[in-house]
Amino acid sequence: MIQTSGLFICLGYILGLLFTAVPGGGLWILVLGILGAILFRRGNNSRQIFQKSEKAGGKTKSAPNIWQNFPHPRVWLAAGLIGLLATAYFQWRVPQPSTEDISKFIPQGNNNQEQLVIVRGELVSNPRLTRSQRGQFWLEATQLDEVKNDKGPASVPKGVTGKLYVTVPILQATGLYSGQEIAVTGVLYQPKAASNPGAFDFRKFLKQEGSFAGLIGRQINVMDTSEKRQWGLWQVRERIVRSQVRWLGIPEGPLVSAMVLGSKAVDLPYDIRDLFVRAGLAHALAASGFQTSLILGVILQLTKRAKKGTQFTLGFLALIIFLSLTGFQPAVLRAVIMGFAALVGLLLKRKVKQLGSLLLAATLLLIFNPLWIWDLGFQLSFLATLGLIVTVPAITERLNWLPPAIASLIAVPLAATIWTLPLQLLVFGVVPSYSLLLNIISTPLISIISIGGIISALAALIWPEAGSAMAGVLHYPTDWLIKLVEIFSKLPGNSVAVGSISTWQLLTIYALIMLVWLVHWWQKRWWFASLIAFGLVLVPAWHSTSTLFRITVMEASTEPVVVIQDKGIVTLINSGDEGTGRFTILPFLQQQGVNQIDWAIASDFQGNNSNAWLEILQGLSIKNFYVYSPKPGNTITSQAIQQEVQKYQGTYQPLTPGQAVNTGSIVAQLINDQLPILQLQVQGQNWLLVGNVKPKEVETLFKMGGLPRPQVLWCSSASLKDLIFLLQPQVAIASSSNLDSKALSELSKSRTKIFFTGRDGAIQWTPNNQFEAFIQTTENKSSVL
Repeated sequence: MIQTSGLFICLGYILGLLFTAVPGGGLWILVLGILGAILFRRGNNSRQIFQKSEKAGGKTKSAPNIWQNFPHPRVWLAAGLIGLLATAYFQWRVPQPSTEDISKFIPQGNNNQEQLVIVRGELVSNPRLTRSQRGQFWLEATQLDEVKNDKGPASVPKGVTGKLYVTVPILQATGLYSGQEIAVTGVLYQPKAASNPGAFDFRKFLKQEGSFAGLIGRQINVMDTSEKRQWGLWQVRERIVRSQVRWLGIPEGPLVSAMVLGSKAVDLPYDIRDLFVRAGLAHALAASGFQTSLILGVILQLTKRAKKGTQFTLGFLALIIFLSLTGFQPAVLRAVIMGFAALVGLLLKRKVKQLGSLLLAATLLLIFNPLWIWDLGFQLSFLATLGLIVTVPAITERLNWLPPAIASLIAVPLAATIWTLPLQLLVFGVVPSYSLLLNIISTPLISIISIGGIISALAALIWPEAGSAMAGVLHYPTDWLIKLVEIFSKLPGNSVAVGSISTWQLLTIYALIMLVWLVHWWQKRWWFASLIAFGLVLVPAWHSTSTLFRITVMEASTEPVVVIQDKGIVTLINSGDEGTGRFTILPFLQQQGVNQIDWAIASDFQGNNSNAWLEILQGLSIKNFYVYSPKPGNTITSQAIQQEVQKYQGTYQPLTPGQAVNTGSIVAQLINDQLPILQLQVQGQNWLLVGNVKPKEVETLFKMGGLPRPQVLWCSSASLKDLIFLLQPQVAIASSSNLDSKALSELSKSRTKIFFTGRDGAIQWTPNNQFEAFIQTTENKSSVL
């Protein structure tokens, strides 16, 4: 009963944190606790009556199991109160900027002139390489100086506080290390929230890290000029990585180091990182339970003849060292706490219940940092471990006709997939098709590389050359693993976008999984639960795809990037700058369940030949690709793009003036062979996408009758006022609201409804709901919570 009570208390705390996403969440947990206490008080009375009646009949039987497995009503009340306190504790721990936080001193307004500042502070992390090949680190700010004309301080330095997200040119970050006092010259900025559906929320990410501002650094001056470095565990980590890279090279060396220390502790090349993530092997790059089990297994095997106290001490020290080297990541902390529980059980000669250890580990971590409840890595680690504990035995039992080793190879990744896939669908909406098969095949290689990497790391701490030599033995297994993942990633349908599921779908699927785990009737009918779960995902996705008609104007700054979803037919107009494809368009389409672009129209709206079509083509095939360039000499045609389109039997052809592209309910047409103006006919409406054109040229074309009056207009901010007064559209969309107050005042008097994607985020239109701004819609939903 004590163990059951403890589990309920832990569950009450965890549910209280989860219910922070629900209005009045803590009160709901308290109500559940009160209802449980009332219900199971009656249950206890029924149990007593049952036992008395059996005794009166001359027989004594145990009470029904349904009442034996639940705690006393007092425990239900305690769990409800703990849940209520957990929600209050969560709100108390949510980071808030202090009055002297450096984010309070960021210049406000639409001033185009950048204000240079000098920020002094202490590095609290070693520099890492970003996707844009810049150095990134965290800086604890202590002093802020404003710079005037790049010549020196313009005012008295201010004392500030706060944690800064700093990026600098890679050469400026070379040689820096945690603990240094530095001064960074650069430009402060406010982090942006997600401005497109499915996009990364940078502001939310920084807030979870306790930071509210970023700094684009240009130059770094080291304040502490002493050559003697402060000792830190980062030096040990660096020694291991250098030793393994010396003989293995790149990318094999960083990959082995990442599989030992975790990808967050190692600068693993992004192409390898993305390759493993797309193939469904991201867990291989995250130091967690697998590495912890290997370390404890090796320690206990080497000390099996020693005393239990010696085994406990050596295992404890090994886990502490491993935890320190990996950088105290949530998943590693969870694994290490469970490892400690196993060591305690070994010392006390008692069997430790893994489920209880998992809940205890999760509760302790969430007491330390309740914000981790919304950390995706923590959630996936917890769910995967839960799956290994409660589902692997059942799957292994059903595979008893196979050799035990093969049954285990299948059961472990299958159990982890069952428990983590619903959450992955909620966040990403993508299923790695061959993930299960790849996990089964690659597990022996991953085990060999991980064990060899740990041995190599230990040797590198004593003698780096010996560590390099041992790491060199792993060259072929590591190379085979990379090639294996590459082969699977190139298979047709290697990832299938089914679209992001809703919260109710997520909760229903997990309810089915728990019924199969806990209820005997459902255990026998697991296939029926599986069919229901598949139906919950596929039927709503099919219905949405076959009925949805929506136009989304993405926030892409430089040009109009338009996605048209027409009852399963997807049209994409333009691709934006480099990075837009990977971080804006692909995430949005994947969350919408799009696996192919039916029609694509590429333009050179800004005359800079900048585009992200190759980024898009690496994730999705394009069936019909049209390209046009209204100005001679400016063309975005590319042999590489053409080859990617034709690789999947797509057609690639130029778009000529007057040529109509009929995509279903949409007809797209290039208006003129000299001006970048694209007309869309949408359910009786005219949409005009006007590129980098002078208003005078548009006016001439309009007066000549060569330009229809639009209901919806997209244009640059520079042309917005002139084109609104000339064309008088019902709705106008521009990229930026960086207009002077006089122009904004004049525009406010017009009958045109104006959106700025730079301010409002993506603009979505449906026939029923008309136009909606993504940022405003998101804020309205958040305000309810």
